[in-house]
Amino acid sequence: MAMMSLGYLGVLMLVAIFAPAIAPHNPVRSDIQIAGQFRKAAWLDAPTPKRAGDWDYPLGTDAIGRDVFSRLVFGTRVSLIVGFIPMAVILSIGVPIGLTAGYAGGWLDVLLMRLTDIVYAFPALLFFIIAQVALRDTALGELFNGLVLLFLTLSIINWSGVARLVRGETLALRELEFVEAARTSGATAGRIIIRHVLPNALGPIIVAGAFIVPGAIIAEAVLSYLGIGIRPAVNVDAPFPTSWGTMILEGSATWQSQSWMLIGPSLAIASITLAFTFVGDGLRDALDPRDV
Repeated sequence: MAMMSLGYLGVLMLVAIFAPAIAPHNPVRSDIQIAGQFRKAAWLDAPTPKRAGDWDYPLGTDAIGRDVFSRLVFGTRVSLIVGFIPMAVILSIGVPIGLTAGYAGGWLDVLLMRLTDIVYAFPALLFFIIAQVALRDTALGELFNGLVLLFLTLSIINWSGVARLVRGETLALRELEFVEAARTSGATAGRIIIRHVLPNALGPIIVAGAFIVPGAIIAEAVLSYLGIGIRPAVNVDAPFPTSWGTMILEGSATWQSQSWMLIGPSLAIASITLAFTFVGDGLRDALDPRDV
């Protein structure tokens, strides 16, 4: 399953890169001639000819005549970038803190871990909502349709779990013979951490990173569904015009009569989350012999 999931994620990355070539219509521009018709998906029958689906709009249209399939394709970009950039930020904060606390010990370990515990205890979803609501109308909240604020929101407190994980690995590694030998030879603490401790702790770090991505994707979808995620794009050339969570929000008002507007983004979120989870399980089995 891990290899199949990895292949699926590779396909999604290609879709995100070549979205303008794959999408049959502009995801932002509405077709005035069909606005308000809610054309059904191509394979569904409609009670009136105006609402009948056709393959020009394979997943139908929304309330203002935008192609659902094209928006789904461009939404892949947001989900992937929202997964990977917060992961990179979280690891860049949590890994150094965990390495420093675990290797240094003493008062520095206590100080860093108390800070980590405070951050860890704060409800993540509550923080996301407060930050998005408070900063959404600022200059930061308007950058790239709110993506920059979303990156910071999803990263600023989620590093605590990584820091605790890396600290535990470092505590175990610093007592091993090769670390003692490096210490005896006069190597500095920084050199020992970078050359000896970090490479041997990479396995759990990579696995943790793989599991961070689906969590960030789901968090973005939840925030967008609540109306405080990515901003709706008004520029027809916007590189990140919509997200799957926003599409679910748009389709939820008419889900009983236009269910096809929910099916696409819902399945997309579920499939990408499962794919990253399977990849994470595969990496854990491959990189951490204790779990084999």
